[in-house]
Amino acid sequence: MTATPDLGARTPQLASPDLLRSVFRRHAAGVAVITAQGDAGPVGFTATSLTSASAEPPLLTFGISTGASSWPAISATDHIGVHILGEHQQDLAATFAKSGADRFGAPTAWRTGPEGVPVLDGVLAWLVCRIIGRVPAGDHRIVLAEVVLGDPTGSGRPLLYHQGRFNGLRD
Repeated sequence: MTATPDLGARTPQLASPDLLRSVFRRHAAGVAVITAQGDAGPVGFTATSLTSASAEPPLLTFGISTGASSWPAISATDHIGVHILGEHQQDLAATFAKSGADRFGAPTAWRTGPEGVPVLDGVLAWLVCRIIGRVPAGDHRIVLAEVVLGDPTGSGRPLLYHQGRFNGLRD
């Protein structure tokens, strides 16, 4: 006999974009900014879907909407930058999350790094990665990238995204 879970007064919802968004608002995630050099200049976006995929070889993944303004550059480039943001960078995360923002204008501090990738200053850590795959996933693409080089020596505590807001860790 199979046990029936006690759902109390709550009624489960059928799968939908709203259900997925509601559930993942409850999932705290680290905040990263992905950057690339596009034909018209640098591009970038805030990502909470960053995942380590393999240690040997060092691989990571992230998702990007095919409707995102950064997608044309990400779809065509060989290299991207991955930046782990600190809790002091809530404004930077918001800038890179906002559609139509001048993401690389003042006060964003950045430089051209290895492979021509835009590298943000003041982050907890950054990587330059070579894209090795772009996998269709609904209205997104899952990008698979191999780490080429990076710097893990920034100081501070990580920035998190939870319940639609950027937050720091609490002790």
